[in-house]
Amino acid sequence: MPDTDKNRGYRGRFAPSPSGELHFGSLVAAMGSYLDARSHQGEWFVRMEDLDRTREVKGAAKSILQTLENLGFRWDGEVIYQSRRTAAYAEAVDRLIQARLAYPCGCSRKLIEEQAKYGSEGTIYPGTCRNGVPQGRAERSVRILTTDEMITIVDSVQGRIGQQINREIGDFVIRRADGFHAYQLAVVIDDAWQGITDIVRGADLLSSTPRQHYLQQLLRIPHPNYAHLPLAVDDQGRKLSKQFKDAPVDPKQPMDILLRALDFLKQPLPPQRPETIEAFWQWAVPRWSLKPIPAQLQIPATSRKNLNNLR
Repeated sequence: MPDTDKNRGYRGRFAPSPSGELHFGSLVAAMGSYLDARSHQGEWFVRMEDLDRTREVKGAAKSILQTLENLGFRWDGEVIYQSRRTAAYAEAVDRLIQARLAYPCGCSRKLIEEQAKYGSEGTIYPGTCRNGVPQGRAERSVRILTTDEMITIVDSVQGRIGQQINREIGDFVIRRADGFHAYQLAVVIDDAWQGITDIVRGADLLSSTPRQHYLQQLLRIPHPNYAHLPLAVDDQGRKLSKQFKDAPVDPKQPMDILLRALDFLKQPLPPQRPETIEAFWQWAVPRWSLKPIPAQLQIPATSRKNLNNLR
């Protein structure tokens, strides 16, 4: 059941996927969410998004947690693993089907591509199975029933965004054909269960937010506040990520990478290089603000200052 204590204060979270070691882009998201939580005297949790076990890299979860610890991150409570919460997701899917807000789908990816129009995120599901799986097809996935309602989000960094899910995305999957529950559903269920009030994460997830808001609406669970940070990209505009095997964060040089991430987030840098990691966080937490962060989806991961001058 969701945490519905209305008197609870700020609760934030960082939710990496264990598909590789922590890299600079993920560190930026972790730092932004951590500083926002601690500057509000709030709680900060870590959740491992390991739903899709086929993408998991052995030892990655342990490596990510160790790197965070080495960099001075301290989370509240135990680490949550989505792979251990499948019963909660299954219960939510059943509720949505029973309420006629979701339905089984027998369409393969190939069939959809042959019939569907294309939108900004790929094929727009044409609603083939809305009135039942066609004869001769087996049930494969489960989709949520969408409408033409304009879903509007006011993001603390990116501003107001709107999306008509039915027209721009179509009825989206909440349980995949391989049996795995979809990210969009799992993240909504877990945020409500943990009582998350504020989500600070990368702008690559901005377009997913209206779908999550819509699911929260259908499931009658609270809407968190959102702040989507610009993505760190290289000189060619490519997102720094585990997918492209970008260099992981080097825990042997913690101060260098912490200062670089703080600089990327347009936060004030200390006049002198902090002598300890604890001193770094003591500087950064009370000075944290979302206001200097530009309303951009991505910015180059290059320093605006020579951090080596901080001696």
